[in-house]
Amino acid sequence: MRWTGGEPVLVWEGGRGSSAAYGREIGFRAVGERRCLGARGNPCPVGAVVGGRVTGGRCAECARLDRARSVAADTVADDPRTYRVYLAWFGPGLVKVGITAEERGDARLLEQGAVAYGWLGRGPLMAARRTEEVLGTALGVPDRIPYAAKRAARVALPGAAERAAEVAESYRRAVGVPGWAETLEPVGLRVVDHAEVFGLERVGRIDGVVTGLVDGGCVRGRLAAAAGPDLHLEDPDGRALVLDTRLLTGWELVAAGGAAGTTAPVTALPPGVQDGLF
Repeated sequence: MRWTGGEPVLVWEGGRGSSAAYGREIGFRAVGERRCLGARGNPCPVGAVVGGRVTGGRCAECARLDRARSVAADTVADDPRTYRVYLAWFGPGLVKVGITAEERGDARLLEQGAVAYGWLGRGPLMAARRTEEVLGTALGVPDRIPYAAKRAARVALPGAAERAAEVAESYRRAVGVPGWAETLEPVGLRVVDHAEVFGLERVGRIDGVVTGLVDGGCVRGRLAAAAGPDLHLEDPDGRALVLDTRLLTGWELVAAGGAAGTTAPVTALPPGVQDGLF
């Protein structure tokens, strides 16, 4: 899944996209074996089979090649583009610091499922990376937050004012950390909120999480919301399920057919117990 123009789109092999519009019924069945995606636009030379629970969708060798020159993997130091440092909010107490290429706008924040965020500074890649590390240590915030924690936090979110206040407080603390503004241009605070874009007002609970696909396994439901790579589905059995679309890559998918509900493996959560996601 990609976020295009601020909307979730499912992208198929060959580049065709399908709008993941909220309220739409989604139903598909996995066929055969899951095959490696390859690396950097090139197919996997051996067509390796990949486990159904792996979110990366690549065999070990292709995964290594894909990250061999990656900003995210910190294996690139000479990217001439301007980068921005951001503070992203995923839920109460869940704030992280990160960087993204300025030309990408807030695409990275949408891809990560950030409910709210604010820019902090802009400048060269290595200066942005150093600032990310300095602020992470000084503020005691991570550069990564597990997706399970992000999902749990989407249920019963505080209001927009409270979300903005937490971002503003993190920003205030960050600008008080000495040194980083000597190599980056500070950016004034403007909190951007994605709750409406994600449709999170329709996420009242999570009953289970799809843990992977299997040959013949179906996923079916009405799309209630989407955040980062996740689809929040209301399945025919009345369950509120989450599907991480990174689990779809490498599978051949066909229309589900019939009236069956979701038969792919699901980790069920007791009603109202969200800490089971951790």
